[in-house]
Amino acid sequence: MRWLVLGAYALLAAATQLLWLTYAAIDTDVARALQVDVGTVGDLSAIFPGLYIVLALPTGRWLDLRFEQALSVGAVLVAAGAILRALRPESFAWQLGGQVVIAAAQPLVLNSINKVAARYFPPEQRALAIAVGSAALFAGILAAALGAAPLFAAGGIRLLVQVHAAAGVAAAAAILLALPIPAQFGDDVAVGGGLGWLRHDRFLWTLAGLLFIGIGTYNAVATFLEPVLDRVGEGSAAGALLGVMTLAGIVGAATLAPAAAARDRRRLLLAAALIISAIAFAMVAAVHVTLWTGAWLAIEGFFLLACLPVVLDWAEVHTDAGRQGAAVGFLWLAGNLGGLVYIVVVQVVIDRPYLVLGMLATASLAGLALVARLPARSGPALSEADQRH
Repeated sequence: MRWLVLGAYALLAAATQLLWLTYAAIDTDVARALQVDVGTVGDLSAIFPGLYIVLALPTGRWLDLRFEQALSVGAVLVAAGAILRALRPESFAWQLGGQVVIAAAQPLVLNSINKVAARYFPPEQRALAIAVGSAALFAGILAAALGAAPLFAAGGIRLLVQVHAAAGVAAAAAILLALPIPAQFGDDVAVGGGLGWLRHDRFLWTLAGLLFIGIGTYNAVATFLEPVLDRVGEGSAAGALLGVMTLAGIVGAATLAPAAAARDRRRLLLAAALIISAIAFAMVAAVHVTLWTGAWLAIEGFFLLACLPVVLDWAEVHTDAGRQGAAVGFLWLAGNLGGLVYIVVVQVVIDRPYLVLGMLATASLAGLALVARLPARSGPALSEADQRH
C-alpha cells in the first residue's frame, strides 16, 4: 500500500510542476491568445517562487502539525486552481487567479515529500521514495515543456488548460483517496518550540546553500538557454536540449540518489555534481556544436538534478520526524530564492553568453566550500543542543 501512496503523491507533485509551467514553453502564443505582452505571461510562472518563499516555513510547520489535513488542502487547491483556469481560458485575470491558487498549494505538496517517505517507508527505502518523488517533479517539468506546443496547436489555449486541469484534478483525487491509508512508521507529532531551532541547525543551512546553487543553476538554464545559445548560433535547438537535460536529470534523480544513500556517499555525489557542472558549462562555452552541447547538458542534468533528492534525503536522515515538513520547507525556500536571484543576475548580462556560462561555472565551484562543511558520512538526527531549541 505504501507504493500506492507514493504513486499518488508523485502524480500530484508532477501536476504542480505541469501547472506551474503551463505557459512557459509557448509564451508568445499565449500572449496573443490572452491579448497581453510576453513579459506579462512570464509573470504567470514567476508567481510560484515568490509565493513559495513567503509560504515555505508556515506550510512546513502545518504539515508537521496536521499532515493529512495540510496535504489534503494542498491537493484541493491544485484542483481548484486548475479548474479556475479552465473556466475562462481566454481571460488573463482568470489565468492569474488560477495560478495564485495553485502557487499557494505548491508548498503544501512539495514540502510533504520527506513526510511521505518517513510515514510510509522503512528507513532503508526512504531514499528511494524521496528519489521517486523528486524525479516526478522533473517529469512534470518535462511534460510541460514537451506537451504545450502540440496541445496549443491542436486546440489553442482552451485545450491546453483543459487538459492540464484534467491532470490536476486526477492527481488531486488520487492523493485524497490514498491519504486515508494508515501511516506505517513512527509517531511524527510535531516537536514543540516553533521554528526557532532552524536558526541553530548549521547542517540544514549548509544544505540550503547547496540547494540555492542547484535550483538557481537549473532555473537559469531553463530560463535563458535559448538566448544564450542563440548568440552562438544554436538557439533553435534550445528547447530540445533543455528536454535532454531534464530527461537525463529524471534518470539521475531516480538512480544516483538512492545509490549514494545506500553507500553513504552523499557528500561525494554533491561534490562530483558541482565539479561536473562547472566543467559542462566550460565545455558548452568552448565548442559550439549542437551534439556536443547536448551531450554536456545531458551529463550536467544527470548529476545536477540528482542533488535535489540527495539533499532532501540527507535532511530526512538528519532531522527529527516531527520537524520534517519545516526542514523541507526551509530547503525549498532557499532553492526558490536561488532561482530568483540567479535569474535576476543572469538577466543583467544575458547579452554576454560567455560571461553567463562563466558565472554559472564559477558559482558551481564555489559550492565546493559548502560541501567541505558536510560530514563524510551521515550522522544522527538532531544534536542534543538542537533538540533544546
